[in-house]
Amino acid sequence: MTSPRDVTAVAHRGAPYRHRENTIDSLRSALDRGADAVETDVRLTRDGVPVLLHDETLERLWEQDRPVRSLSAEEVRGLTAGRVPTLAEALAATAGGRLLLDLPGAPGDRAVRRIVDVVRECGAADRVYYCAGAATMLRVRAADPAAEIALTWTTAAPPRPALLAAVGPRWLNYRFGLVDRALADRVHADGLRLSVWTPDTRRTMRRLLSLGVDSITTNRVEVLTALRDGRAR
Repeated sequence: MTSPRDVTAVAHRGAPYRHRENTIDSLRSALDRGADAVETDVRLTRDGVPVLLHDETLERLWEQDRPVRSLSAEEVRGLTAGRVPTLAEALAATAGGRLLLDLPGAPGDRAVRRIVDVVRECGAADRVYYCAGAATMLRVRAADPAAEIALTWTTAAPPRPALLAAVGPRWLNYRFGLVDRALADRVHADGLRLSVWTPDTRRTMRRLLSLGVDSITTNRVEVLTALRDGRAR
């Protein structure tokens, strides 16, 4: 069982309670606050540029009801005062830090290849790993046979062995409410690491640490690191 002190602390979209999510300031703040890795979302613009954005549109964060897929990278920059970074910019700004790239919206083969290519072009393949559902992770595996993958799984029933063999994940990535002792033991017995998302209360974090999970993604990474390192009461 993983010791609490060995648990990977992953900051969800950076430090969203301090800075707007998925911005450079948010990513840097999370790393400065002790995150071992930062989870961030990547989508493609109309002209094929990977940018950091969770939602399909700019409405929630930037008050622009425009789908990012309908906009060029330059248009996204103009509508957000340059605060939605490209993936290349984010990789440069977090040099030395690990990034977990979530690929929402079921991107197709070309989109996934473009994201993987940018990671490779930036020389960041050794500090980037990927998460999403099975179809998207199969595309990542095809684009990069050496990619580190966290397969997001949304039911308590285990993935089929044939799927695990095809995706080749290092991690199984579960919503925290699904995780109990039996599930943790099963994942570890299969030789995989267990990552969970997105607990934000101390009580839930303590429970997950006691179960021996290997990674926790949270919006409150400084709370998690304090618990993990024995600095919290």
